[in-house]
Amino acid sequence: MDDCIFCKIAKGQIPCTKVYEDEYTFAFKDINPQAKQHILIIPKEHILTGLNDVNDDNSYIIGKLFYAAKIVSEMLGIDKSGVRIINNTGKDAHQSVQHFHIHVLGGEDMGEGLV
Repeated sequence: MDDCIFCKIAKGQIPCTKVYEDEYTFAFKDINPQAKQHILIIPKEHILTGLNDVNDDNSYIIGKLFYAAKIVSEMLGIDKSGVRIINNTGKDAHQSVQHFHIHVLGGEDMGEGLV
């Protein structure tokens, strides 16, 4: 999608701090981190929102995102202490960018306040 900020980031049109990339996914540091380590992982394929737009044709990407989250967690050294993965879908969940993405948070005790 031409006007999607995450599509532009994945294509290198907008600068970011890239953490990981493979054929299907792109991971970069969140510009407004909510934990010591806060990484966004997006599919390179534009999937509009989140769960609402996953279907039989693109559902494989969920596994690719979680596999990328595993790799990123290992790279950052947070895989042993604990990782929180969040997907916000829709207005009430405060999804800010209309491109499916997951947040990978860790590197500190995040408490029990969120889920």
